[in-house]
Amino acid sequence: MDNARMRSTRLAVVVVLALSTSLHAQWLNYPTRGVPRTLDGKPDLAAPAPRTADGKPDFSGIWQLEPRPCDAAECQVDYVPAAEFVNFGAKLPGGLPYQPWAATLVKERTEQLGKDDPVGLCRPGGALRILTFPPFRKFLQMPDLFVILSERDVTYRQVFMDGRPLPEDPTPTFNGYSVGRWDGDTLVVTSNGFRDGTWLDRNGSPMSDAAKLTERYRRVNYGRVEIDVTLDDPKVYTRPWTVTLTQVIVLDTELLDYHCMDNERDAARLVGK
Repeated sequence: MDNARMRSTRLAVVVVLALSTSLHAQWLNYPTRGVPRTLDGKPDLAAPAPRTADGKPDFSGIWQLEPRPCDAAECQVDYVPAAEFVNFGAKLPGGLPYQPWAATLVKERTEQLGKDDPVGLCRPGGALRILTFPPFRKFLQMPDLFVILSERDVTYRQVFMDGRPLPEDPTPTFNGYSVGRWDGDTLVVTSNGFRDGTWLDRNGSPMSDAAKLTERYRRVNYGRVEIDVTLDDPKVYTRPWTVTLTQVIVLDTELLDYHCMDNERDAARLVGK
């Protein structure tokens, strides 16, 4: 995972920071505590999921969206992002069920190679792209709060688990408003209050301010978390749809501050139709 990590979009950031401090000062090579291991000493990623003191699955850790398959040569040359980073519905039979106007918009955005992508312009990516960015994310789990930290632009998202309801008339925000509850061993998160015009992926799949989001988090084993994402957005899509995102654990490292404007020199060179 370390080699893939250094080939990711984070590489430029590491180089810049290395000019003023060593990599060891960033805790990028620090052993993770409590990792289950096989008899030969390797991490046992298939071991049972850890649990909190109250018996719930513990989602804490650093995670990466499972990369798409690649051959040895391709994997060696560059980081291979997950399919959902480019097209959130890549694994959904028939693709995302766009309204006709939305299908036309996505086609135009795809042909422009994401030229107007808010993420490419260093704007917040929203509640779902925080789960698909190539940079890593960390889950922090507490009894009344679940937090997602992202390396990308030092971003965070909060899920309140203290029993509060969703706001009835929220002021729209980039990440919306999220509350969580337990359904057995599954953490169920519901969200509303999103800003209109959010992009779900690099192709520009839209999300409107009418969107209602439901996520179901399951820690399958020590090394994997599956998140069923269901979006109900009648302004954009013909029906609600569900996509499963698989996160794989990242060991022996730590988050690294990254902001896309640091030493940025590429915006003026962006091209598109």
